[in-house]
Amino acid sequence: MKRSAAEIVTEYGPFPGVEAVHGVTYDGKHVWFASGDKLNAVDPADGKIARSIDVAAHAGTAFDGRHLFQIAEDRIQKIDAASGKVLSTIPAPGGGGDSGLAWAEGSLWVGQYRERKIHQVDPETGKVLRTIESKRFVTGVTWVDGELWHGTWEGDDSDIRRIDPDTGTVLEQLDMPEGTMVSGLESDGCDRLFCGGGSAGKVRAVRRPRRS
Repeated sequence: MKRSAAEIVTEYGPFPGVEAVHGVTYDGKHVWFASGDKLNAVDPADGKIARSIDVAAHAGTAFDGRHLFQIAEDRIQKIDAASGKVLSTIPAPGGGGDSGLAWAEGSLWVGQYRERKIHQVDPETGKVLRTIESKRFVTGVTWVDGELWHGTWEGDDSDIRRIDPDTGTVLEQLDMPEGTMVSGLESDGCDRLFCGGGSAGKVRAVRRPRRS
């Protein structure tokens, strides 16, 4: 396993009226983050909130190219990104113990925090298609270039790790600075991993190492 210190390249926030950052996603232009009762779109160029949607937003957030998906307690809401309207809901696999959320390969990928699991879920029905075991409490989840990454948060320590999607084996680990928590995770599709900062009320961009 490769292990190194996480390289934080940018910090956004804290933001007015935001007590904590939960899920994080990226729509190609804005970084979206969940803050309890809102979804907020941040322009990564200036770090300011460009738009907010009033919707329950307690944990992971994902984007499929048109819709936002948001964990709200024990449900996953499908939200029209243009209008902010909730179109449908499915049950979350952890029944309220869910954390990270990602969209990849036509499926939702849901972190289950204390159970240390990541579930592949049918976005129409909520049916669990498969489960990957992790070794740590799972927060954010993201896929990029065929790589599965997830955030961890256990005690006062957080890291970001790339795992084998078939076995759950940790392949690479980026250790966050002491006291810097990862609550949500999303890739920009290139060399940045956006991390929710929990009660710090921040979003951080961490450099994703390139495989040689």
